[in-house]
Amino acid sequence: METFSSGQHTIYHGDALSVLASDRILDASIDLIFADPPYNIGKNFNGRPDKWPSEEAYCTWVSHWLDRCVRKLKPTGSLYVMCATQCFAPVDLLLRQRLTVLSRIVWHYDSSGVQAKRHFGSLWEPIFHCVMDPNKYTFNADAILVEAKTGAQRKLVDYRKKVPVQYNVKKVPGNAWYFPRVRYRMPEYERHPTQKPLALLERIVAASSNMGDVVLDPFAGTFTAARAAANLKRRSMSIEIDEDYLKIGLRRLELATEYKGECLHRPLKSYENGCSNESKNLTLFEQ
Repeated sequence: METFSSGQHTIYHGDALSVLASDRILDASIDLIFADPPYNIGKNFNGRPDKWPSEEAYCTWVSHWLDRCVRKLKPTGSLYVMCATQCFAPVDLLLRQRLTVLSRIVWHYDSSGVQAKRHFGSLWEPIFHCVMDPNKYTFNADAILVEAKTGAQRKLVDYRKKVPVQYNVKKVPGNAWYFPRVRYRMPEYERHPTQKPLALLERIVAASSNMGDVVLDPFAGTFTAARAAANLKRRSMSIEIDEDYLKIGLRRLELATEYKGECLHRPLKSYENGCSNESKNLTLFEQ
């Protein structure tokens, strides 16, 4: 297992179950966990197939890492979990056995083309918002306000009040979120089959953590949760098993510009010419 750290941001290169079972991350030390695990739907993660022998086997695996994540959360901590629509029901049950589910969020998006010809294609993914203690947890409503169309656009007046007032122009988002999926031509694009939008993660991090808090992502992928944490002045811990995805994290978190002699840069576009060999501050511990 390798550990890369800048002090504020730490990456563990290894299997999530093994890292979570170790003492690298202290129990009851994490303010916010965002878990976006493999969905068991057949995606190919650099030769690691996202497919278990059965739904029961997949749920057993989910149970193992959930138990370890719960142990890492502070008593006031929050956990967000994503899954496939096909696994919504069993994952919901597994979460309710361990935590309080406050919201079941629908992340919906547009389609780039025909998704299905013999059934209705899926254009959404579930996000569970869970907490350890439903009476004591972080939720920064003012940090995530969005436009309230009734008040802001239609300018309706609420005559039910003793003194009529216009409807609010801002509100806390509901549980249906629209964010476009990350496309190749977007600046944030990385080579990964299930990259999540930075704006989506910034909403989660802003809502459920405070400046200086620690955000843990056990399935880091493109390290979007850690990048959102950095943008919002939180600390982060990330776990990633794949070396190619690890290199994305080293670059996005500005922990290194080189890895094993390879220059780290995002996929080249027409306006890019490569990257410099200038080194960044990097602490590497090997075991």
